[in-house]
Amino acid sequence: MAGARRKARALVLQGLYEIDSARRNPEEVLTRLLSNKRLSVDNATFIRELVEGVIRNRDELDMNIKRFAPAWPIEQLSLLDRNILRLAIFELLLNNRAPVKVVINEAVELAKNFGSENSARFVNGVLSSVSNLAAGQQKGR
Repeated sequence: MAGARRKARALVLQGLYEIDSARRNPEEVLTRLLSNKRLSVDNATFIRELVEGVIRNRDELDMNIKRFAPAWPIEQLSLLDRNILRLAIFELLLNNRAPVKVVINEAVELAKNFGSENSARFVNGVLSSVSNLAAGQQKGR
C-alpha cells in the first residue's frame, strides 16, 4: 500500500504542477491523470481528494507557506517546491489522514526525486516547522 500511495502522490504532484504552470482546468487534468493509469478505486479516490483539496484550499496553503518560510516569497519558489509544500501542508493541516512523519517523508522523497539539489532540505525544514502545528491538531482529535 505504501508504494501505491507514493506513486499516487507523485501523480498528484504532476497534476498540481500542470495546473499551476499551464493554468489548466483541474478537472480535465484529473480526468486525464486517472484515465492513463491503472489505479485501484481507493488510490484514484485518494488522488482526486488530494488534488481537489489543494486546489480548493490553495490560498490557505499559500498563507501557511508564507508563515513557515517567510524568507521565500511564494512567487519565487520553484513550481515543484511550491506544489510539494501545498500538498504536504494540505495533508498535515487539513486532511489529517496520514501520520505527520509519513507525510513529511513522502514530501521529502518527492523533492529528492523531482526537485533541485536543495529541494529536499528546504521542504524538510519548512515541514518540520509545520509539523509542530499538525502534531497539536492530531492530538486534539
